[in-house]
Amino acid sequence: MKRFSWEIKFGIFLIILSIILYSIHYVWFQNMEHIYLWSMTSLAFLPISILFVTLIVNKLLIRRERRARMEKLNMLIGTFYSEVGTLLLEYVSNWDPNLDKIRNELIIDSEWTDEDFLELSMRLRIYDYDIEYKKVDLVSLRSFLIEKRDFLLRLLENPNLFEHESFTALLRAVFHLGEELEGRKKLKQISDKDNKHIAGDIKRVYGLLVHDWLNYLKYLQKNYPYLFSLALRTNPFDENASLELK
Repeated sequence: MKRFSWEIKFGIFLIILSIILYSIHYVWFQNMEHIYLWSMTSLAFLPISILFVTLIVNKLLIRRERRARMEKLNMLIGTFYSEVGTLLLEYVSNWDPNLDKIRNELIIDSEWTDEDFLELSMRLRIYDYDIEYKKVDLVSLRSFLIEKRDFLLRLLENPNLFEHESFTALLRAVFHLGEELEGRKKLKQISDKDNKHIAGDIKRVYGLLVHDWLNYLKYLQKNYPYLFSLALRTNPFDENASLELK
C-alpha cells in the first residue's frame, strides 16, 4: 500500500512538472501551435518508446539480472562442493560395486570440450548408481552429515536456489538422508530391510551428486580456469589425484 501511494504521488509530481514546463514554454515563446505540434510529435513517438523500453531494454536488464543470480548460485554450488559435496561423493562412490566401469570416464582433463561433457552426461543418465549397502559405514556418514547440517540449512534458505532445480533437489536429498540417519539411534543394529531403505536414499544422493558435479566442472572450465584446475586435482574419482602439483 505504501509503495502504491508513493507511485501515485510520484505520478502527480510528474504531471504537475509537465504542466509547469509547458507553461514556461508558452510564456517564453507565446506560440501555442508549436506546443501542440511538439506534443503530437512526442505522442506519436510514444508507442515506439514503449516498445523499445519494454521489449528490448527490459529484456536486456532481465537477462543481466538473471546472469547475476546464476553467478551467485554457482558460487553457492562451489561452496557446497568445497564443504560437503566432494567428500560426500568420495564416501558414497567407494560403496559403489560397479565404480570401476565409469571411474576412468570421470577423470576429466583441461582439454575437454562441451561435446565431451555432453557425451559423458548422456552415458551417466543410464548408469545404475548402485550401493553395496552392507559395506556402508552409516555411523561415519551420519556424523559427517550432522556436522554439516547448519551449513546445508543456510544453503536451503537462499532464495537463489529456485533458479536451479537439480541442485535444490540434491540439497533436499542430502538433508533427507541426514534426517533418516539421525533418527536411528542404533545404526549398527538396524534390520536388513531398513538398511536397504537407507541405501536407496544414498543412491538418490549419489546420482544427483555426480550429475551436478559434472555440470559444475563444465561451468568452472569456461569461467574460472584456476578453480577448474583445483577441482581436477581433488577429483574424488581419480585415485592418483593430488592437490600438490608434480
